[in-house]
Amino acid sequence: MQPTWLLALSFLGFLSFLTHSISLLNWVFTTFLRSPKNLNNYGSWALITGATDGIGKAFANQLARQGLNLILVSRNLNKLKTVSAEIRAQFPHLKIKVVAHDFSGNLSAGVGLIEEAVKGVEVGVLINNVGITYPRAMYFHEVEEEVVKGIIRVNLEGTTWVTRAVLPEMLNRKRGAIVNVGSGASIVVPSHPLYTIYAATKAYIDKLSRSLYVEYKLRGIDVQCQVPLYVATNLASKVASIEKSMFVPSPEDYAKAAIRQIGYEPRCTPYWSHAVQWCFARLLPDVLLDAWRLSIALRRRAEVLA
Repeated sequence: MQPTWLLALSFLGFLSFLTHSISLLNWVFTTFLRSPKNLNNYGSWALITGATDGIGKAFANQLARQGLNLILVSRNLNKLKTVSAEIRAQFPHLKIKVVAHDFSGNLSAGVGLIEEAVKGVEVGVLINNVGITYPRAMYFHEVEEEVVKGIIRVNLEGTTWVTRAVLPEMLNRKRGAIVNVGSGASIVVPSHPLYTIYAATKAYIDKLSRSLYVEYKLRGIDVQCQVPLYVATNLASKVASIEKSMFVPSPEDYAKAAIRQIGYEPRCTPYWSHAVQWCFARLLPDVLLDAWRLSIALRRRAEVLA
């Protein structure tokens, strides 16, 4: 007869194996097999901030493919006109509005423009993508006051007030989806040295999203924080020397995966290889991840200053 302690240990091992197996199967299902939601059921319009470059532009194209009319928000009017023309060329039946505003400036004026743009239209999907970071890797004491204020206005206050502007009409219709683009800098790794303010604002986005998810889920509003790691964008190139690869998707590939996750979990990492990286990061001690992040930031700092 086997000793009791050995039976207990074997049982615990089996439970651990079963738990991890279920988690793996669930991840495979949600990432590759689960049907995406029909976003038109939320409403016929989508609003995207930071819509002229990178992830935001890719989101706009994917939402257009879903048949949604678009409100594109960005600071550069010429880029807005270019992106709008590109989308209209592919999808001539869609309606497109543009809102040109720099969120690092007069935030109230920008929110007013958005409130005016959403009047009379059913904005069912909101993509809060706009975000900025330091011009280069910098120690906290080196960051100029205007840079700090700009990051807080754009990343934190911009997302907050745009959500506040769009949410009331969603509540009136009892349906809507809000996607806030977070960052692995605030969630996957324990620290993000030399980009501290950026990471801190993205931690705010994560907590805001989860709390809003709890507040409004029962009222028909699906709020989600999507957590990308490196994507081959201009913003990411300021943080590290990267190029498109299996672990660094293009904005288009990322957006295709991201669209499939809208309306489900309150937090997700849409792109499969990002989720794999997060899984391995969890196995490493924080002190090792801290040292790794610092080495990357210092190397990028040296490249820029050279």
